[in-house]
Amino acid sequence: MSSTIAKPTARPVTPLGILARKLETIVQELNQHPDLPESLVTQIKQAWRLAAGLDPYLEECTTQESAALAALSEKTAIEAWGEHFTQGSTVRPLEQEMLSGHIEGQTLKMFVHMIKAKKILEIGMFTGYSALAMAEALPHDGLLVACEVDPFAAQVAQAAFKESPDGGKIRVELGSALETLKKLAEAKESFDLVFIDADKKEYVAYFQMLLDSNLLAPTGFICVDNTLLQGEVYLPTSERTVNGEAIAQFNRTVALDTRVEQVLLPLRDGLTIIRRR
Repeated sequence: MSSTIAKPTARPVTPLGILARKLETIVQELNQHPDLPESLVTQIKQAWRLAAGLDPYLEECTTQESAALAALSEKTAIEAWGEHFTQGSTVRPLEQEMLSGHIEGQTLKMFVHMIKAKKILEIGMFTGYSALAMAEALPHDGLLVACEVDPFAAQVAQAAFKESPDGGKIRVELGSALETLKKLAEAKESFDLVFIDADKKEYVAYFQMLLDSNLLAPTGFICVDNTLLQGEVYLPTSERTVNGEAIAQFNRTVALDTRVEQVLLPLRDGLTIIRRR
């Protein structure tokens, strides 16, 4: 008898996903309270359908990912990430939810096409989904430099890159992102697009280094992931985790910096787009 590996169910990690899951739980509880007004029950069910139906509809209406990206997503989903976390490490455990995913991957890919980027810097690669998505939009002589601190995640990514005709455009830099940024700045590297999706507590440091150096080209853009951090940034401060507070501080820092202008999009867990004034 043959057996298949069941794909783990990802927990909700975006404000919309968390809201939809909470509303689903409430709808399930409604069956235990037949005395509730029918109008209230109807409104709650409508709210749940509005929240739960949005992400699947976005998936349906967005250009499908390439075969290489789909395979990488599947590989990331079934990997036993808990087995690759060193106990006592200060680095956050790896988990499948760190993957950027279909909608965000296609959004970043579209940005690359829109600004005709030739050099991209990614701070925080994980298994390489967003890196590969952006590389697919680069010209044949384009380059994406991806920073990753975890050796196993980088190994998974590089194996996937070898299976893609666009993987050769990606250069992986293993180690501390801040140290890699310093090395790239000293080498006078400059990038048309920078994507930040790494240690949330270092977001401000990444941002400052990009602006204080020539790493960001004069007409370049910075895209920053997780800037809604599961809704923690706009919920009471008592409900924030360390990462939630770090992102809230980052958002305030960017908003107060007169050197840039920015927009925060409610895409997945929040995507901020920044440009120099």
